[in-house]
Amino acid sequence: MLEISNQGRFIRLKLPLTMLSRNMGDSMFGGYQAAVADPIAAIACAKIFPGHEVWTRSQHIDFRHEGNSDLELRFELDEKTEHQIRDDLAQKGRSTPTFEYGFYRKDGVRCSKIINVVAIRPKGYQLRREVDKKVKKGIASE
Repeated sequence: MLEISNQGRFIRLKLPLTMLSRNMGDSMFGGYQAAVADPIAAIACAKIFPGHEVWTRSQHIDFRHEGNSDLELRFELDEKTEHQIRDDLAQKGRSTPTFEYGFYRKDGVRCSKIINVVAIRPKGYQLRREVDKKVKKGIASE
């Protein structure tokens, strides 16, 4: 952890290039980046919007350049996105924001672009398909 500021709205993490994270091309395995990037936006949203169920709905990583040094993840939840989430929660009781952040090499080049979609739902939320399965099995409550 390099930095968490503005109540979790800005996060910087260091992902070191080590013997275990280095691939045969002498750069960072993509799976290491994916695993570290996955929960970041959801964790930030859970902290900023307490009282909701929050999880990563999807993630896509565009590996643009070699990650041939220690990498720094940089995430920021901007005011515009935060206001949109607050409006969604007030109007619909749920929000599904998309975040873009990245991993940067020591030379400052963004080597990986992350697109992460977060689901923010009311406490106790169940996916409709899970409710339907329970109804079919006769175990749903009235």
